[in-house]
Amino acid sequence: MSDKGAKEVSIKGNKLECPVCKGTYFWRRKTLMNTAGATFLGFDWANREAINQVCSECGYVFWFLLD
Repeated sequence: MSDKGAKEVSIKGNKLECPVCKGTYFWRRKTLMNTAGATFLGFDWANREAINQVCSECGYVFWFLLD
């Protein structure tokens, strides 16, 4: 998989580890959490955002909600 600036990540003081491959390096991306209603009405921009931490070894994706 591509490196894309992968680094070690801690969440609330706990080191993140991939449950699939035990990898410890992740790259980050933001994702909109689309809902059917907002999409139907053309309000995709109003959906909540999440941060994804993607394992640089196997591609497993963690989702974390933004407040």
